[in-house]
Amino acid sequence: MDKFSLQSWVIKLGKAWSNRDPEAAASLFAENCNYYESVLEKPCHNPYEILRLWSVVPKNQKNVIFNFKILCVSGKFGIVNWNVKITLLPNNEKQVIDGIFQISLNKEGLCTFFKQWRTSKIF
Repeated sequence: MDKFSLQSWVIKLGKAWSNRDPEAAASLFAENCNYYESVLEKPCHNPYEILRLWSVVPKNQKNVIFNFKILCVSGKFGIVNWNVKITLLPNNEKQVIDGIFQISLNKEGLCTFFKQWRTSKIF
C-alpha cells in the first residue's frame, strides 16, 4: 500500500459519508475484512455487515463535512487522522468527531482491515 492508494480510498470513504451513502461505503471493503467501528465491539467481516451498520447514517445524520490527514503509510498499514462535523437527526444537534483510522488495503484497493478510535463532542 502506498500513500496515493490510501488517500484515494479515504477520499471515497469521506464522499460516501458526506453523501450519506451506505452502499458506496460498503463497496470499499473486501470480503473477509475486519472492520472495527469501535475497538470495544466485535468487527464486521464483510461488506454486507458494514452496509447494515452504515444503514443508520442517512437516518441519523445530515450536513456531513469530512476532512482527513494521512499521518503515515508503513508497509501493510496506513494511519489517518480524520474529523467530521455533522448535524444529528432528529434533534439537529451539532457533533464534531475527531479520530484515527488504521487501514490496510489489498491489491485491488479494497479495505481488508479497518479500525478506528474517536472522540466526539455535541453542542
